[in-house]
Amino acid sequence: MDIRIYYEDTDCGGVVYYANYLRYFEWARTEYLEERGISVVDLLKDGTQFLVVHADVDYRSPARYGEVLSVETKLADIGRSSLTFSHVIRERASRRVVVEGSAKLVAVDLQGKVKRLDPSLVEALQAPVERGH
Repeated sequence: MDIRIYYEDTDCGGVVYYANYLRYFEWARTEYLEERGISVVDLLKDGTQFLVVHADVDYRSPARYGEVLSVETKLADIGRSSLTFSHVIRERASRRVVVEGSAKLVAVDLQGKVKRLDPSLVEALQAPVERGH
C-alpha cells in the first residue's frame, strides 16, 4: 500500500513524526485483511478483535513531506491466538528503506479474554492475493 506524506505527518524538523509509523503499520494490516476478504467490522460482529501486544520499529532513514511511501506487509507468524506481521516501509521512487518493524497481535473476545483463532480465519489470512497487472 502507498502512503503520501502530508505536512501534518511531519515534526518541526520536516520529517515524519516517529509515532506515525505505527499508524501506517495499522493501516497496512487492515489493508492486508481487507485484500483477503476479512472485514474488521465483521470480526467484531462475530466477537473477535485484535489487540497489539508488542511492536518493534527500526528507523533506517527519514521520510519527508511530499514523499510517497510504500508499505510491504507480510504475515510473519501465526499462533493459536496470535498473529505477527512484519512491515517494511520504503520511499516509493528510490526504494530506500525508511522503517522496518513488526507487530504482534492477540485475538480476544469482546470482553478482552484471549481466544483461539478460527481455522477459517487462519486459512484466509494465509491465502495469497491475486494482484492485477
